[in-house]
Amino acid sequence: MIFIMDELVPTLTERLHLLGNPAVPQLFDLSLDAASDDDAQWEAVRLLQLIGSRDVLEHAARWCESDDSVRRARGADVLAQLGKTLAHPENNFPDECFAVVSRLVREETETAPLESGIFALGHIGNPAAVDVLVGLHEDSRSEVRYAVAVALGSFANIPAAAAALLELMRDANPRTRDWATCGVGVLGDLDSDEIRQALVSRLTDEDTDTREEALLALAKRGDPRSLGPLLILLEEEEPSLPVTEAARFLLGIEEDRGYQSAAEYWAALQVRFQ
Repeated sequence: MIFIMDELVPTLTERLHLLGNPAVPQLFDLSLDAASDDDAQWEAVRLLQLIGSRDVLEHAARWCESDDSVRRARGADVLAQLGKTLAHPENNFPDECFAVVSRLVREETETAPLESGIFALGHIGNPAAVDVLVGLHEDSRSEVRYAVAVALGSFANIPAAAAALLELMRDANPRTRDWATCGVGVLGDLDSDEIRQALVSRLTDEDTDTREEALLALAKRGDPRSLGPLLILLEEEEPSLPVTEAARFLLGIEEDRGYQSAAEYWAALQVRFQ
C-alpha cells in the first residue's frame, strides 16, 4: 500500500534525470529489479504513478494479466494511485483502473497479487468495489483479510462494508482488528447499537491501537462508556493522538482550545461530566 505525497511532484523531472530519464517500460523493469533494494523498487512505482499517463495505465493493465504473479501485483500497485497526489486526490482513468483491478481481484488465487489488488480497490475508491471485497473478508489467509479491512475503510458508510468490518473486528490478527475498528468506527459515520457494542468489546482488546481506535470511535458518537477508559488514559504521561482526539469529541470541540496537556483535558472532562 503506497501513499503519494505532493512533495514528490516537483522533483519528478530531477528523479527521472538521475535514473537516466528512463522510458515507462524501463521504470516498470526498475520496479521489479531484484538487484535494487525495496525502496528503489517502490520509488519506481511512485514515479510511474506520478507520470500517470495512458502509457503507464496500459502497461500496468498488461502486467495485471501477466502469467507472472509478481508482475500482476506490481501492475495493481501502480494503478492504485495513478496520478494521485494530495492536490489531485482522484486517480487518472478511474473507471479503467477499477475495471482492470476488480477483474484481477475476482480472478486471482495467489496471495501477493490479490493483496495488491485489494489495497488498490480501496485507493481507487469506486463504491462498486464493496461487492468485490465483502466475500473476501472470510478468506483463510490472514494477509488477505488484513488487506480487506484496510480497503473497506474507504467505504465504511456503505452498510455491506460496515457489516464485513464488524466481523473483521474480531479477527485473530491484531492489525486487522485495528484497521477494521478504525474503518467502521472512525472513518465511518454509521451508528447503531450493534456498532457501539462491537466498539465497547474492543475497549479491552489486547492490542493497544485497537483499544484506542475503539475509544475514539465511541467518543465520536458521544457514547458515555468512553469516558471512564478515557480518563484513565489521560493520566498517562504522553497519551496518544487518538486519546486526545477522543477527549475533544467528548468535550464537543474541534481544536485544542488552549488545552496544552493531558491533565487539562482530564480536568475539563471532569467539569463537563461531573
